[in-house]
Amino acid sequence: MKFGKHIFISYAHIDNQPLSAEQQGWVTRFHQTLQGLLNMRLGRDAAIWRDDKLSGNDVFADEIVQQFKDVALLISILTPPYIQSKWCTREAHLFCQEAEKNGGLTVENNSRLLKVVKTPVDTLATLPDAFKLVLGYDFYALEGGKPLELDPEFGEKFKQGYYRKVALLAYDAASLIRMLEAKSPSGAQAPIALVSAKPTIYLAECSTDRRETREKLIADLKLNGYAVVPDQPLPLDDEAAYRSAATTLLKASSLSIHLVGATPGATPDGSSQKSIGLLQNELAAKASKAGSLKRVIWLPTNTSSVNEQHQAFIEALHQDAEAQAGAVLITGDLEELKSTIYRNLELIEQASSSQGEINESPEGEAEKLVYLVCVEKDRKLTVPLRKWLEARGMKWKLPLFAGDASAVREANEQLLATCDAVLLFYGTGDEAWKNAIDSDHRKIRAYRGARPLRARTTYLSEPLTDHKQDMIDMEEAALINGLAGFEEEAMGDFLQAIRSERVSE
Repeated sequence: MKFGKHIFISYAHIDNQPLSAEQQGWVTRFHQTLQGLLNMRLGRDAAIWRDDKLSGNDVFADEIVQQFKDVALLISILTPPYIQSKWCTREAHLFCQEAEKNGGLTVENNSRLLKVVKTPVDTLATLPDAFKLVLGYDFYALEGGKPLELDPEFGEKFKQGYYRKVALLAYDAASLIRMLEAKSPSGAQAPIALVSAKPTIYLAECSTDRRETREKLIADLKLNGYAVVPDQPLPLDDEAAYRSAATTLLKASSLSIHLVGATPGATPDGSSQKSIGLLQNELAAKASKAGSLKRVIWLPTNTSSVNEQHQAFIEALHQDAEAQAGAVLITGDLEELKSTIYRNLELIEQASSSQGEINESPEGEAEKLVYLVCVEKDRKLTVPLRKWLEARGMKWKLPLFAGDASAVREANEQLLATCDAVLLFYGTGDEAWKNAIDSDHRKIRAYRGARPLRARTTYLSEPLTDHKQDMIDMEEAALINGLAGFEEEAMGDFLQAIRSERVSE
């Protein structure tokens, strides 16, 4: 479909009053900034239109309404005066009506309504119901709990936030315009070139103190071609509905990201009275256990809360394996978070590709790869095991022991993601090392995506310690006792497991 105008900006004229004689109004500056960025995103001049008169009249108002059928998108600058203005709310209602007649109000489940929230509003009751289902672009920052609009005149921090928000809006608007233009006049989708699908990412809703980080991640991920959900607000008025909507989105996602701040965030109306952060973490942990969802939790060092329930949640994320289920916990800065996110996305895509290759190969033809985990001091002690694996047509890999810490971690995570089985050689490594490895391996689903792990076994080697004796006395599962030396007969269960197709839990 082709439209004569790409965007109509609807706003209350009082919100465009200059702060001084030397300045432009906020809406005028916003229009100009969006114009330049959207031109670049589209690769051509964007047709953006608004009523720039100080006051309208009925004749001009009718002219605006008549042109709505030729407008692709509506941007509403939301403020209390906008919500109270009969004319502004009429524009919103009439645009929705015309959009439904001309291509529909949504395109590929994306709304043609874009909410720019210049100042928070208490209600959307005067606007069409469709506005309640649309995520807004918050053009304000909280200072001492009070909202200040993002205005470049307020300093460098506000200037950066303002331009980042307009850039994200321009990117989304350009994508919507292209989708609309790809539709045939009848509403059927025109043929488009197929592209390789990238994983969908569930970027959990968060508290206000992590909102800026969330918006940065959304912009970055979208620019790299990833779909990010939720792409509309989840229902806070009903906890059961919130759980259901979040669960559905998590099932369709390959990675969930959770940004934990000092405040709990909103609490859906329901009996549990759990915050959105706590609820989404529980649901994502459950989804990770049940499937192949990878998770990343960002909890920067020294994050704490005066809210007792939220502080308990923060402590659980540090200490409780259930709260961390399937997740990599990041306590560093934003760059470490982004690095971890993209490393996990790479692993997901590699695992998906590897799974495709396995499915295409005749059963039994592919060599099995065993990740033989040990401390560097035990390298020589693992020689009999490595020779035994090779004699049975299996490949093996030892951990990377030396190098840059991040490179070592990435290499070892890659082995966890691609191996067929893990054999943990427990020799001269101490109990703390063994516990650290076990803790890391409990997150194995976060590294592997959809690929099953055929076996995960611990091989005991000298010296005998109280901890190893306890493991033997307790008859722990998937345990090979090699304290008296290597014996092929002891490897029977491991060999059977690695040659099977079952998933090791």
